[in-house]
Amino acid sequence: MPQSLSRIMIHSTFSTKNRIRSLAYPELCEQLNAYTVGILRNLECPALQVGSVIDHMHIFYMHARTATVADVVGTVKKETSAWIKMQKLEANDPYLTKFTWQSGYAAFSVSASGAEAVVNYIRNQEEHHRRITFQDEYRQFLKKHEVVFDEKYVWD
Repeated sequence: MPQSLSRIMIHSTFSTKNRIRSLAYPELCEQLNAYTVGILRNLECPALQVGSVIDHMHIFYMHARTATVADVVGTVKKETSAWIKMQKLEANDPYLTKFTWQSGYAAFSVSASGAEAVVNYIRNQEEHHRRITFQDEYRQFLKKHEVVFDEKYVWD
């Protein structure tokens, strides 16, 4: 076959370090989501849906044929972290000036038939998290996708 083709959709999620509620400003989340879409575009991984809420972020994107998941997620986390630190929404806000993401992440493949459900899930994060914490959500994702994990190594 002379041509390499792929269509891989990835849903990834990661938290602020220690689940600190750093993303408490709605306008910051909107801007962060837009900035993240640009990062993904530059990585040739078009965003399908991006959503951030008070202590975590979800990215759903088309994975580039030549990229690794670790490189994509690592670049998103590095560039968004630097961007957040530059924001001056409130003077001397320690959550923004010392912002960092947790060191790890979760990433799951999504079938074409499941894409719409993931988009809707990410769009409804605020409502969803009135009933469930990020940590419980994360555990549910890991169990649903049959990821074996040790709780003591999941959180930082």
